[in-house]
Amino acid sequence: MRRHGRRGVGVAAAIIVGDAYTYGFGGGAKRWPHIARLEISGLITDNRDRLKLIDKLTKSKAVKGVILEVNSPGGSTTGGEGIVEALAKLRAKKPVVAHIGTVGASAGYMIAIAADHVVARRNSITGSIGVLFQLGNAKKRLDTIGVKMDAVKSAPLKAEPDFYSDTSPEARAMLASVVRDSYDWFVDFVAEHRGLYEATARGLADGRILTGNQALSAKLIDAVGSEDDARQWLVSEKKLDANLPVIDWRKEDNEPGLSFIGKIAQMFGKGAAAAVFGYSPIRKIVLPEALMLDGLVSVWQVPAIAETENPGGAKQ
Repeated sequence: MRRHGRRGVGVAAAIIVGDAYTYGFGGGAKRWPHIARLEISGLITDNRDRLKLIDKLTKSKAVKGVILEVNSPGGSTTGGEGIVEALAKLRAKKPVVAHIGTVGASAGYMIAIAADHVVARRNSITGSIGVLFQLGNAKKRLDTIGVKMDAVKSAPLKAEPDFYSDTSPEARAMLASVVRDSYDWFVDFVAEHRGLYEATARGLADGRILTGNQALSAKLIDAVGSEDDARQWLVSEKKLDANLPVIDWRKEDNEPGLSFIGKIAQMFGKGAAAAVFGYSPIRKIVLPEALMLDGLVSVWQVPAIAETENPGGAKQ
């Protein structure tokens, strides 16, 4: 009985270790030739950890090609700019193919076209080329409760716009100039990376969203298909070995100071958190990530759908 018990423990331990190395914990699988999958999802911000991970991918001799899995409505314009600069260095070393899933719009689209080849699902949402500067104004609410704000400035445009007074024509013109400059950069980026005339790119850069099928017709992507089709492009066009495994590279894999055992513990810890908090561990409840964006924004926005305790319910 005891020997059988020990044997069972040994088999379980071997399975855990084997799975861990298969999925890259401890760097085991990543030491061998493979195709890396890098996910760009959620709201894009200026993220140093992500840039470090792309740099690590660039320097890895075991990475023979990269699948950029994009599922993002966009985010901060500078966040997208930083990622495309890092991807340019990555492309100089190894082939990169992008696959757009549910949505790759605005800065998400910007990042996708930084790859050598872009594949999207037929019904993916993409496009939304443009720049936005959002501002709120609480003047009426402050007037209602009897609060008056004032300021002493070195010049009229200092700290404009603010949230407690009407935006002056001069401040609005300043913001329009800033948005236009960033927008022109975005349009030029699309024209260059998609091989379009500037006028053609500008005609498509009116903020519209497109399906993957429409984007293909407009030459904003290269193909309609799945991630398997993106992988096949690496094999057929870049001559990568068809038997190379695809291994996920994640930001948490880039965290220093975590041993193999530590990462196993972290994995079980996340499972415990999910059991305690359920489907969505209090994220986006206290402070939605979108509220933390500042400056120029390249994002396709739809009314937020609250994450409730019924995640399996129908959504439209």
